Amino acid sequence: MEALAEAADLPARARAHLAKAKRLNTALRATIAFFFATVQQRVEALNLAPDLELAVLEQLIPAIYLERVATKCSGAEERQRLAALSAQRLAPLRAADHPIQALEATQRAEIEQVASDCADLFQRSSAAVEGRNGQLSLFHHGCHRLSARQLAALTAVHNFYIRRADQTTAAERFFGRAPPPLFEQLLERVPLPPRPRRRRARAPKIPYLSPMAA
Repeated sequence: MEALAEAADLPARARAHLAKAKRLNTALRATIAFFFATVQQRVEALNLAPDLELAVLEQLIPAIYLERVATKCSGAEERQRLAALSAQRLAPLRAADHPIQALEATQRAEIEQVASDCADLFQRSSAAVEGRNGQLSLFHHGCHRLSARQLAALTAVHNFYIRRADQTTAAERFFGRAPPPLFEQLLERVPLPPRPRRRRARAPKIPYLSPMAA
Protein backbone atom coordinates (compact mmCIF):
# COMPACT_ATOMS: atom_id res chain seq x y z
CA MET A 1 0.00 0.00 0.00
CA GLU A 2 2.84 2.38 0.87
CA ALA A 3 4.48 1.61 -2.48
CA LEU A 4 1.26 2.42 -4.36
CA ALA A 5 0.91 5.68 -2.43
CA GLU A 6 4.50 6.56 -3.32
CA ALA A 7 3.96 5.71 -6.98
CA ALA A 8 0.76 7.78 -7.10
CA ASP A 9 2.55 10.67 -5.37
CA LEU A 10 -0.29 11.08 -2.87
CA PRO A 11 -0.24 14.15 -0.61
CA ALA A 12 0.76 13.84 3.03
CA ARG A 13 -2.85 14.04 4.22
CA ALA A 14 -3.91 11.08 2.06
CA ARG A 15 -0.95 9.05 3.31
CA ALA A 16 -1.93 9.84 6.89
CA HIS A 17 -5.40 8.42 6.18
CA LEU A 18 -3.83 5.25 4.77
CA ALA A 19 -1.66 4.89 7.87
CA LYS A 20 -4.72 5.27 10.09
CA ALA A 21 -6.63 2.65 8.05
CA LYS A 22 -3.68 0.27 8.43
CA ARG A 23 -3.74 0.67 12.21
CA LEU A 24 -7.51 0.10 12.31
CA ASN A 25 -7.16 -2.95 10.09
CA THR A 26 -4.78 -4.53 12.58
CA ALA A 27 -7.21 -3.90 15.44
CA LEU A 28 -10.14 -5.24 13.42
CA ARG A 29 -8.33 -8.46 12.60
CA ALA A 30 -7.51 -8.92 16.28
CA THR A 31 -11.18 -8.41 17.17
CA ILE A 32 -12.33 -10.97 14.60
CA ALA A 33 -9.71 -13.49 15.76
CA PHE A 34 -10.85 -13.01 19.36
CA PHE A 35 -14.48 -13.54 18.34
CA PHE A 36 -13.85 -16.84 16.55
CA ALA A 37 -11.55 -18.10 19.32
CA THR A 38 -14.20 -17.30 21.95
CA VAL A 39 -16.97 -18.97 19.94
CA GLN A 40 -14.84 -22.09 19.38
CA GLN A 41 -14.07 -22.31 23.08
CA ARG A 42 -17.72 -22.00 24.14
CA VAL A 43 -18.94 -24.57 21.63
CA GLU A 44 -16.20 -27.05 22.53
CA ALA A 45 -17.31 -26.76 26.18
CA LEU A 46 -20.62 -28.38 25.17
CA ASN A 47 -18.74 -31.67 24.52
CA LEU A 48 -20.72 -32.47 21.39
CA ALA A 49 -19.89 -35.02 18.73
CA PRO A 50 -17.75 -33.53 15.92
CA ASP A 51 -20.62 -33.45 13.41
CA LEU A 52 -22.93 -31.70 15.88
CA GLU A 53 -20.22 -29.22 16.87
CA LEU A 54 -19.72 -28.38 13.19
CA ALA A 55 -23.47 -27.92 12.74
CA VAL A 56 -23.59 -25.47 15.66
CA LEU A 57 -20.62 -23.49 14.31
CA GLU A 58 -21.61 -23.40 10.64
CA GLN A 59 -25.41 -23.45 10.78
CA LEU A 60 -26.97 -22.62 14.12
CA ILE A 61 -24.85 -19.64 15.18
CA PRO A 62 -24.93 -18.01 11.69
CA ALA A 63 -28.69 -18.54 11.53
CA ILE A 64 -29.24 -16.84 14.89
CA TYR A 65 -26.89 -14.01 13.91
CA LEU A 66 -28.77 -13.42 10.64
CA GLU A 67 -32.06 -13.36 12.55
CA ARG A 68 -30.66 -10.74 14.95
CA VAL A 69 -29.47 -8.55 12.08
CA ALA A 70 -32.78 -8.94 10.21
CA THR A 71 -34.75 -7.52 13.15
CA LYS A 72 -32.61 -4.35 13.00
CA CYS A 73 -33.09 -3.72 9.28
CA SER A 74 -35.38 -0.82 8.45
CA GLY A 75 -36.16 -2.01 4.92
CA ALA A 76 -38.73 -4.78 4.56
CA GLU A 77 -37.00 -6.34 1.56
CA GLU A 78 -33.63 -6.68 3.27
CA ARG A 79 -35.28 -7.85 6.48
CA GLN A 80 -37.14 -10.59 4.63
CA ARG A 81 -34.02 -11.63 2.71
CA LEU A 82 -31.97 -12.08 5.88
CA ALA A 83 -34.83 -13.85 7.66
CA ALA A 84 -35.08 -16.28 4.73
CA LEU A 85 -31.34 -16.97 4.90
CA SER A 86 -31.66 -17.63 8.62
CA ALA A 87 -34.55 -20.06 8.07
CA GLN A 88 -32.61 -21.76 5.29
CA ARG A 89 -29.72 -22.52 7.65
CA LEU A 90 -32.04 -23.67 10.43
CA ALA A 91 -34.11 -26.01 8.25
CA PRO A 92 -31.64 -28.95 8.17
CA LEU A 93 -31.19 -28.75 11.96
CA ARG A 94 -34.94 -28.96 12.51
CA ALA A 95 -35.38 -32.01 10.29
CA ALA A 96 -36.52 -35.05 12.25
CA ASP A 97 -33.61 -37.17 10.99
CA HIS A 98 -30.89 -34.70 12.00
CA PRO A 99 -28.66 -36.06 14.80
CA ILE A 100 -29.25 -32.97 16.91
CA GLN A 101 -32.94 -33.92 17.22
CA ALA A 102 -31.90 -37.13 19.00
CA LEU A 103 -30.64 -35.11 21.95
CA GLU A 104 -32.69 -34.45 25.05
CA ALA A 105 -34.77 -31.26 25.02
CA THR A 106 -32.74 -29.84 27.90
CA GLN A 107 -29.49 -30.37 26.00
CA ARG A 108 -30.91 -28.75 22.87
CA ALA A 109 -31.99 -25.79 24.98
CA GLU A 110 -28.45 -25.49 26.37
CA ILE A 111 -27.02 -25.58 22.84
CA GLU A 112 -29.44 -22.85 21.75
CA GLN A 113 -28.47 -20.66 24.70
CA VAL A 114 -24.74 -21.00 23.98
CA ALA A 115 -25.30 -20.38 20.27
CA SER A 116 -27.38 -17.28 21.03
CA ASP A 117 -24.67 -15.93 23.32
CA CYS A 118 -22.08 -16.52 20.60
CA ALA A 119 -24.18 -14.74 17.97
CA ASP A 120 -24.57 -11.77 20.29
CA LEU A 121 -20.80 -11.44 20.68
CA PHE A 122 -20.45 -9.93 17.22
CA GLN A 123 -23.63 -7.96 16.71
CA ARG A 124 -23.77 -5.00 14.35
CA SER A 125 -25.41 -2.33 16.44
CA SER A 126 -25.62 1.36 17.17
CA ALA A 127 -22.76 1.08 19.67
CA ALA A 128 -21.34 4.38 18.43
CA VAL A 129 -24.29 6.27 19.90
CA GLU A 130 -24.90 4.22 23.05
CA GLY A 131 -23.78 5.75 26.31
CA ARG A 132 -22.73 9.26 27.19
CA ASN A 133 -19.16 8.92 25.94
CA GLY A 134 -20.37 7.47 22.65
CA GLN A 135 -22.80 10.33 22.14
CA LEU A 136 -20.11 12.91 22.80
CA SER A 137 -17.71 11.14 20.45
CA LEU A 138 -20.32 11.05 17.71
CA PHE A 139 -21.17 14.72 18.25
CA HIS A 140 -17.54 15.81 17.98
CA HIS A 141 -17.07 13.64 14.91
CA GLY A 142 -20.15 15.12 13.23
CA CYS A 143 -18.99 18.66 13.90
CA HIS A 144 -15.73 18.33 12.00
CA ARG A 145 -17.46 19.51 8.86
CA LEU A 146 -20.78 21.29 9.16
CA SER A 147 -23.24 20.95 6.30
CA ALA A 148 -25.10 23.99 4.99
CA ARG A 149 -28.27 22.89 6.82
CA GLN A 150 -26.44 22.41 10.11
CA LEU A 151 -24.75 25.78 9.78
CA ALA A 152 -28.06 27.52 9.01
CA ALA A 153 -29.73 25.85 12.02
CA LEU A 154 -26.89 26.81 14.36
CA THR A 155 -26.98 30.38 13.04
CA ALA A 156 -30.72 30.62 13.70
CA VAL A 157 -30.28 29.31 17.24
CA HIS A 158 -27.47 31.80 17.88
CA ASN A 159 -29.36 34.80 16.50
CA PHE A 160 -32.90 34.10 17.71
CA TYR A 161 -32.70 31.79 20.73
CA ILE A 162 -29.54 32.28 22.79
CA ARG A 163 -29.89 35.17 25.23
CA ARG A 164 -27.38 37.28 27.10
CA ALA A 165 -27.62 38.09 30.80
CA ASP A 166 -29.94 40.99 29.91
CA GLN A 167 -32.31 38.46 28.23
CA THR A 168 -31.80 39.89 24.71
CA THR A 169 -31.00 37.89 21.60
CA ALA A 170 -28.54 38.86 18.87
CA ALA A 171 -31.42 39.55 16.47
CA GLU A 172 -33.12 41.80 19.03
CA ARG A 173 -29.96 43.83 19.54
CA PHE A 174 -29.42 44.13 15.77
CA PHE A 175 -32.97 45.08 14.76
CA GLY A 176 -33.79 47.05 17.91
CA ARG A 177 -36.90 44.99 18.70
CA ALA A 178 -37.68 41.48 19.87
CA PRO A 179 -38.27 38.93 17.09
CA PRO A 180 -41.22 36.51 17.22
CA PRO A 181 -40.60 33.48 19.48
CA LEU A 182 -38.42 30.98 17.63
CA PHE A 183 -40.36 27.92 18.75
CA GLU A 184 -43.68 29.35 17.56
CA GLN A 185 -42.12 30.22 14.20
CA LEU A 186 -40.94 26.63 13.86
CA LEU A 187 -44.41 25.28 14.62
CA GLU A 188 -45.87 27.45 11.85
CA ARG A 189 -43.31 26.43 9.24
CA VAL A 190 -42.25 22.87 9.98
CA PRO A 191 -44.72 20.14 8.96
CA LEU A 192 -45.93 17.85 11.69
CA PRO A 193 -44.21 14.44 11.77
CA PRO A 194 -46.22 11.46 10.55
CA ARG A 195 -47.98 9.19 12.99
CA PRO A 196 -45.72 6.43 14.30
CA ARG A 197 -46.16 3.19 12.49
CA ARG A 198 -47.95 0.41 14.27
CA ARG A 199 -45.81 -2.23 15.82
CA ARG A 200 -45.90 -5.53 14.03
CA ALA A 201 -47.43 -8.29 16.11
CA ARG A 202 -44.69 -10.68 17.11
CA ALA A 203 -45.25 -14.33 16.45
CA PRO A 204 -44.72 -16.67 19.40
CA LYS A 205 -41.04 -17.48 19.80
CA ILE A 206 -40.27 -20.99 18.59
CA PRO A 207 -37.07 -22.69 19.79
CA TYR A 208 -34.44 -22.70 17.04
CA LEU A 209 -33.98 -26.46 17.29
CA SER A 210 -37.67 -27.27 17.54
CA PRO A 211 -38.38 -30.12 15.08
CA MET A 212 -40.43 -29.34 12.00
CA ALA A 213 -44.05 -30.44 12.01
CA ALA A 214 -44.56 -33.58 9.99
